[in-house]
Amino acid sequence: MRNTFSLPMLMPVLAAAWLGVVGPAAAEPNVVASIKPIHSLAAGVMEGVGTPTLLVEGAGSAHGYAMRPSDARALARADVVFWVGEGLETYMVGPLAELAGNARVVALAEARGVALLPLREGIAWEVHDHEHHGEAADEDHHDADGHHGEAHDNTDHRRAGYDAHIWLDPDNARWIVAAMAETLSEVDPENAEVYRANADRLAGRIAILDRELAARLAPVDDIPYVVFHDAYQYFEDHYDLAAVGSITLSPELAPGAHRLREIREKIVTLRARCVFSEPQFEPALVETVRKGTAARTGVLDPLGGALEDGPDLYFELMRSLAGSLRACLSESS
Repeated sequence: MRNTFSLPMLMPVLAAAWLGVVGPAAAEPNVVASIKPIHSLAAGVMEGVGTPTLLVEGAGSAHGYAMRPSDARALARADVVFWVGEGLETYMVGPLAELAGNARVVALAEARGVALLPLREGIAWEVHDHEHHGEAADEDHHDADGHHGEAHDNTDHRRAGYDAHIWLDPDNARWIVAAMAETLSEVDPENAEVYRANADRLAGRIAILDRELAARLAPVDDIPYVVFHDAYQYFEDHYDLAAVGSITLSPELAPGAHRLREIREKIVTLRARCVFSEPQFEPALVETVRKGTAARTGVLDPLGGALEDGPDLYFELMRSLAGSLRACLSESS
């Protein structure tokens, strides 16, 4: 039997549809963030408007992550997607093309002002070149603390390959926040003032954090150490730390016996005080290279896997890195 609908029957449906289009308040934008540090900064910019969706939860690693059906649904609904870029979240490349066709997809490594460092060659290194920091300027800016700085043109680094752990430089974090606020203001102009005010507040908090961490790390900035994988170059470069090598350049690449011997010899020769593991990966390799040396062990987590999601996670993550380094590298430890 064919269904028939009278106008009175359709009125509630039409009213709901009309309210959905011209309702008194626009719905918050659906925002997806790839990893916890990026999600934290996005949550700070969106505070008072909405909450972004996080893809890689808990202690999951951005390296080799397998997307879940819920992640696919989040991307399909997204108005905005924030990620670092192909250099880090390789698991997102295909799904973004297939599912997020209607979203504004923002690769933050390409954001104006974000300074990129080239991938380091070789498993171990001894000397940092800090001269590159601040090159490739395309225009001047003044940061939230009033200091004169530079914006960066990322084209050359993108072409040559770059270190994707960009959030570990506080200067980059401020540019990331600015890019998020600009994007959200364009997508959701009704809340543009909130996004911009939040971004200004976050930039101020990051500037205060930066000074705090610099003071905390200064007493140990010349003490050599080794990390599990080469994830901390931005943090090391910004605070002029004395990392001398990593067990592996990437956690997907298992180092061979020769490389492990090379790192152990470097620990002994350079008197590295600490070898740091990471909670996302098997710590056995750390014990292998440390065994028979005087080096201590510590834990560094560039993602904040054990921290509670939200706008404060970024600040807790950075303080945790500085605290772990200070604790292990201090002579009294």
